[in-house]
Amino acid sequence: MSDASRLTTASGIPVADNQNSLSAGPRGPLLLQDFHLIEKLQHFNRERIPERVVHAKGSGAYGTFTVTHDISQLTSARVFAEVGKQTQTFVRFSTVGGERGSADTERDPRGFALRFYTEDGNWDLVGNNTPMFFIKDPIKFPDFVHTQKRDPQSNLKSPTMMWDFWSRAPESLHQVTMLFSDRGTPDGYRHMDGFGSHTYSLINAAGERVWVKWHFKTCQGIKNLSAQEAGRLAGADPDHAQRDLFNAIAGGDFPKWDVFIQVMREDQRVAWERKTGWNAFDLTKVWPHSDFARIPVGVLELNRNPGNYHAEVEQAAFSPANLVPGMGYSPDKMLQGRLFAYHDAQLYRVGTNHQHLPVNQPRCPFHNQQRDGAMAIQNGGSAVNYAPVEAAGTRPQGFGHGDPGWVLDGAAGRYDARGSEDDFTQAGNLFRLLPAAERQNLLDNIAGAMQGVAAEIQQRQLAHFDRADPAYGAGVRAALSGLGALKS
Repeated sequence: MSDASRLTTASGIPVADNQNSLSAGPRGPLLLQDFHLIEKLQHFNRERIPERVVHAKGSGAYGTFTVTHDISQLTSARVFAEVGKQTQTFVRFSTVGGERGSADTERDPRGFALRFYTEDGNWDLVGNNTPMFFIKDPIKFPDFVHTQKRDPQSNLKSPTMMWDFWSRAPESLHQVTMLFSDRGTPDGYRHMDGFGSHTYSLINAAGERVWVKWHFKTCQGIKNLSAQEAGRLAGADPDHAQRDLFNAIAGGDFPKWDVFIQVMREDQRVAWERKTGWNAFDLTKVWPHSDFARIPVGVLELNRNPGNYHAEVEQAAFSPANLVPGMGYSPDKMLQGRLFAYHDAQLYRVGTNHQHLPVNQPRCPFHNQQRDGAMAIQNGGSAVNYAPVEAAGTRPQGFGHGDPGWVLDGAAGRYDARGSEDDFTQAGNLFRLLPAAERQNLLDNIAGAMQGVAAEIQQRQLAHFDRADPAYGAGVRAALSGLGALKS
């Protein structure tokens, strides 16, 4: 490779690997010393001023979370201390790829970000309306989102960029299948489910951990738009989802979601991974309900519209790093990347002291040694701005807050698992799960989106559909042929 074409950092340092983050063993977690990953994510977070790079257009509402089932044996988090306990919440729904002026009905995942104002600080669960995602390593995230945005020359959305990326990243197939199904165009925000998507953990009073996934099942029932109706509404009412949510709450028709968790003990994780070959922390995968049934936890209700959109929705600043005692993270590489990237994005987009704004401020007392900077609304008064060092040490244990930490193995390095991991079975399972009519909609939606794409990209993507299910590939070919768009 010539010096002119070699990928480097902005400081001219050659990049060793632009596809795989540095991790402790093949499954992580990630290492802070990966300066290329950090620099790449930091630059990505600063590409737009002041609009969010992703999830730019959104709607928000306040509400309550009520505990309906006792899970105190799994977690010491006080938000779940007793049945009937209520916690104030704020939720922001959004599209992902579009700008603030884009239509609510575009085919796109939907953001499903929740904040719980607990007595131990804010708990942010920042997820989507899908239980999986397109990629499993955060170093690919800026590249992926660029393909969903606009071509740098034409400033137009480019199916070629999208399908070129997806066809070269078969790990995306599971989410692509969901995206082009009917659930890719939900009828507003009230009629869709939400998911934490990542694997998190809960820690009980004895310091015992279980791995968990969060599910929010709409009580309004699933409703989706056909591709034709979504297109019509994009012109007739591009704010369809915003209008539906706001008017429902204003009229007293408060939307609700039943809250569930899936639970996996560590010994179960080891056995399940051995049986399936899947990584429990892989964001492109789900935990089948037949293996890990959903356990009811509570009810989320939205019952108050914000008084000012900019102050309370546009300036809402979430971060999945915000967990309270009794909760923890996991080695999920995508989650590990987001723990850094979200807070960093808020520092740039909203400001150094964005946590001081009312929508972001915890409802419990808080104190730290951080001072000054933009918007220092609460600047600590006369309290000291440093923490005295404990000469005798603090004797930390695990990750803190009773979290025992987890055992790491493997040599630190970059690991490329492509070719050795199964990116097709779960996508095929989803395809086979769809009723016949929805399956045909999936095939037609994909064909419509691929019809202008080059033959090489079409054939590469069709090979992935074939591996998921021969009927999947054959169906897309037939749909493309019906449009006169199949290229060989």
